[in-house]
Amino acid sequence: MSGRVPAIHVFGRCNVSKNVDARDIGAKQRFVVSPGHDACCEYTGDDGLSAASAVPPRLSRAGVVNEGMTLPKKPSADIKLLTKELRAGSRAALARAITLIESRRGDHQASARDLVQNLLPDTGKAVRVGITGSPGVGKSTTIDMLGMYLIERGHMVAVLAVDPSSARTGGSILGDKTRMARLAASDKAYIRPSPASGTLGGVAAKSREAMLLCEAAGFDVVLVETVGIGQSETAVCDMTDFFLALMLPGAGDELQGIKKGLVELADMIAINKADGDNIKRANLAAAEYRGALHILAPRSEHWHPPVLTYSALTGAGIGALWQKILDHRTAMSASGEFAARRRQQQVKWMWSMLEQRMMARLRADQAIRAKVKKIEAEVADGRITPALAAEQIAGMLR
Repeated sequence: MSGRVPAIHVFGRCNVSKNVDARDIGAKQRFVVSPGHDACCEYTGDDGLSAASAVPPRLSRAGVVNEGMTLPKKPSADIKLLTKELRAGSRAALARAITLIESRRGDHQASARDLVQNLLPDTGKAVRVGITGSPGVGKSTTIDMLGMYLIERGHMVAVLAVDPSSARTGGSILGDKTRMARLAASDKAYIRPSPASGTLGGVAAKSREAMLLCEAAGFDVVLVETVGIGQSETAVCDMTDFFLALMLPGAGDELQGIKKGLVELADMIAINKADGDNIKRANLAAAEYRGALHILAPRSEHWHPPVLTYSALTGAGIGALWQKILDHRTAMSASGEFAARRRQQQVKWMWSMLEQRMMARLRADQAIRAKVKKIEAEVADGRITPALAAEQIAGMLR
């Protein structure tokens, strides 16, 4: 039977004794190898050749991996090409770029810094919204509903979802996409789950850079979903324009949210699951939060945080929620506070990066690392205090 013969991949020890001509085996030879060397031989058939004639020589035994073989070095990332593809809105390029900035390799980090610097003029135009709330409040479902609402109105939505990581293994399930089914299937949205990897603030270590890359790729709304809720999660305020706190109705003492220090930083409180028999409890919770906000000084004199109820399940109230975000941007821009907050965020970002670089230096320098290990043993044995040990380690960086 004639026809196109599919490519045949053979892994193992090649028995070809010479450079075999394609006519000898009835196929095109992609890779020519020396006899007796472990390799991958690939033969691709041509039109008109029989399938039997395209079979390569029989292998003498199963192939093995030659661990002593020197692998070619991977070429350095082409930052100029990646920059061009990102500006063109390539989703594949965006995925590669975020992977690059999340890498801990020194050469990758240097390339990532160049990439972000090149793209800096293309950033800053998106609406940045941080969304936080206790586990089970419906953050992912809310983002799915809000994202589809925005896409229907012509927006491009990027979601940076951060999942909690195991403190023991560092692993993370990264299951946010399963709860954003509609948004994940849309070509107008991009969802990037990342593990928190022990980073405080409820955001991944490179969430700020990832946000800039999404903006450069043409996404005009960036939603940042934090791990959970609490004092450490409020760091999301330092990288977004609008901080949205989601609450549950009938979950107990609504003042617990006030005591966590979250409400005083929130630009809006939204009570989720206001549907069915739960509407009455949602309205009651909203009234209690409005009363509590009166005893707190607002984050800005130009904006008093509203309290809304909505349903991520039915979509009721989603439009009003987005309108409040737009109203906040208008008020902040008119007062000049929007630009001031962006500048403050850049400075805080710089100091955060500096702290990371100092810690990286402690881990990278072998001499310093050996001294630190010795100091750790002295602290563990109770010979010196942690305060003195910290002073000694800080002195190594001078």
